[in-house]
Amino acid sequence: MDRKWIFAGAAFALLAVTPVLAKAPGYEAVVTDSARPDTDKQLDAERKPAQMLALAHVRPGMKVMDLIPGKGYFTRLFSVAVGPKGYVYAYQPSELDALYKGKEPSINAVAKDYKNVAVIHASINKAVAPEALDLVWTSQNYHDLKDSFFAPADTAQVNKAVYDALKPGGLYIVLDHAAEKGSGVRDTDTLHRIDEDTVKKEVLAAGFKLAGESSVLRNKADDRKLKVFDPSIRHKTDQFILIFRKPGK
Repeated sequence: MDRKWIFAGAAFALLAVTPVLAKAPGYEAVVTDSARPDTDKQLDAERKPAQMLALAHVRPGMKVMDLIPGKGYFTRLFSVAVGPKGYVYAYQPSELDALYKGKEPSINAVAKDYKNVAVIHASINKAVAPEALDLVWTSQNYHDLKDSFFAPADTAQVNKAVYDALKPGGLYIVLDHAAEKGSGVRDTDTLHRIDEDTVKKEVLAAGFKLAGESSVLRNKADDRKLKVFDPSIRHKTDQFILIFRKPGK
């Protein structure tokens, strides 16, 4: 089956996650891959890709979904990290089609460049994968699911779909811009932030267990009151990383 274009209608005890994981062998080689565009490399200082790959325990042969991949920053990294025996599904929600105004999303070009990457283009509420996954990753996009341009999405349904797509023991990692504690979804459409406690509550309700958290992208200097695109905080927002595990082997 040609998996390049798909249109659809590892148990880890991570009680504490620290930056030391970034020293795991192989990840730096993935980051320094010559095929990565300069535009991606320019973001490495803030996005800490080697540490992110380590947090996700990405390894050769894994089946990964990059949920709402944007321009493919992490898709490219996952592709190299899982190697030729692994596969990466970039899930491009059809709800975003209007934002592209008829133009082809950047992620489509990424899939053409990497043999082990396929784009799944379908509604976010019908998230599916053609095979059982080891990891589902979503970065700086969970808050968008609450906003009008996503209809909004049914996050309970999305999280349940992710749960069903993962193998027992598989990981679901949510990385996003932190909102003020107790704010819930108040700031998703204005500041592009979300309260991490809201994310925890929603994902746990789908049957996941909280396996760990990371402070690698935390910034105490961010008071969480500004839009993430504000020049004073742009690229320096306080970001949470939540690591969930599907129970099982």
